[in-house]
Amino acid sequence: MDANLYKQRSIKAAHAIEALKKNGFEAALVPSIESLPKLVTSLIPDGSSIGLGGSVSLVESGVLEAVRKGPYKLIDRYEKGLSKEQLHQRLREGLLSDVFLTSTNAITLNGELYNVDGTSNRTAAMLFGPEKVIVVASASKIVSNLAEAIVRVKTICAPANAIRLDCPTFCASSGSCIKRSFSPENLMCLPAGACESTICSNAVIMGHQKAAGRITVLICLEDLGY
Repeated sequence: MDANLYKQRSIKAAHAIEALKKNGFEAALVPSIESLPKLVTSLIPDGSSIGLGGSVSLVESGVLEAVRKGPYKLIDRYEKGLSKEQLHQRLREGLLSDVFLTSTNAITLNGELYNVDGTSNRTAAMLFGPEKVIVVASASKIVSNLAEAIVRVKTICAPANAIRLDCPTFCASSGSCIKRSFSPENLMCLPAGACESTICSNAVIMGHQKAAGRITVLICLEDLGY
């Protein structure tokens, strides 16, 4: 990565981390992708059950492979050959795991996490259930505020994920949402019923946390996921 961009991301990430900590999150800066697997596994006690949110970042970082090899009870949603019913059961089991691993769609400089889901097992587990949540995210996901977070989902996260999941959404075919800009009148930015195949069913803003320290946010300065 260009040294100047790396420095700029470091400064921005430091501000986000400070705000996250004020909101009751644990947060730390991670200089490289290579550091992530060892760091994440160091935070998970041996024997822990681990649930997974749908996340390209966990795969690209090597974190998924590290927990597969570790001394854990992994509830592996990515195991090949799972039936629809088996996958559904594993998603349910993840809601009561000891540790839940996931990423996030956006991190604001106000210390918030913003996520939009379809099935919503990811957002459900982030909010309540698992004793500990570890969020792995690139500093490229840091935005100034919630308005920018909403636009990021509509123009980057949703289209890329819809293509990955082979969902016949408007954004998968056009590269962006039906309504790309932030709308204070409608935070979902979609008219009712406008996209029947949408993966943007539920939007969650996570601000000040009552269970301080339950969620750890690891911000990597290199690019990961969408």
